[in-house]
Amino acid sequence: MKYHFSLMIAIALLAACATPVPPPQKLRLATTTSTADSGLLEYILPDFQNKFNAKVDVIAVGTGQAIELGAKGDVDVVLVHARASEDKFVADGDGINRLDVMYNDFVLVGAKEDPAKVKDMTTAKDAFAAISKASAPFVSRGDNSGTNSKEKSVWAAAQITPTKEMSWYLSIGQGMGETLLFANEKKAYTLADRGTWLSQKSKLPNLIVVVGGETINDNKDKTLLNPYGVIPVNSAKHPGVNFDLATKFANWLTSAETQKKIGEYGKDKFGQALFYPSTSK
Repeated sequence: MKYHFSLMIAIALLAACATPVPPPQKLRLATTTSTADSGLLEYILPDFQNKFNAKVDVIAVGTGQAIELGAKGDVDVVLVHARASEDKFVADGDGINRLDVMYNDFVLVGAKEDPAKVKDMTTAKDAFAAISKASAPFVSRGDNSGTNSKEKSVWAAAQITPTKEMSWYLSIGQGMGETLLFANEKKAYTLADRGTWLSQKSKLPNLIVVVGGETINDNKDKTLLNPYGVIPVNSAKHPGVNFDLATKFANWLTSAETQKKIGEYGKDKFGQALFYPSTSK
């Protein structure tokens, strides 16, 4: 009994001396819907949260909206894919120390019936021209995302300006996953990042890849490359942001260990990676 009582005292003393675990820091991450819809963030973020005693609040929106949130100081870090907008974000002093993270590519998907006869065309530009000529249904994200920006650049290269008055052009203002589901329902063409396409493919029985091939190496249109960058929000301009944790996140995301995990994601399920680490370039 005496021994048992002494043991209880020892345990109580140890508990009293133990350093209390601080509550996790919060990191506000604005990112594209593709990183969330593909499942990548769910796969890699637990490691960061455990290592840095952090809770990451993910705001998955189009790249334009993500950068807008950063420019207002409403988030701590952005992970996006529209290089011109990213460079402007940094030039304006809203972001600092942009780092390359990963890349994949865009593919044009459409109904198996392929009404515009674009299957296996070499470039998205030629395919878009054929879609317009055939007035075949095309779904646009219409959300100022990185994918939407790429889509607009392809239309511009084809010297076509689609408008809402064109009944075949459907601009819906939705994320990548919702846009693919809508295109599947309408048996329409749409531009998608390959990562989200592969992760959602099982839900899209009416759609196939018509331009871009089955893997990134099969994609003959090099203008469809899709790089992603991470940018901590500049605390000198936006004092409320957690720049220290945002910088740790950016360094962790580009570390060899995390880059390896990014390159492995999806291989077991889809036979190919959904994203490729920038270190593999």
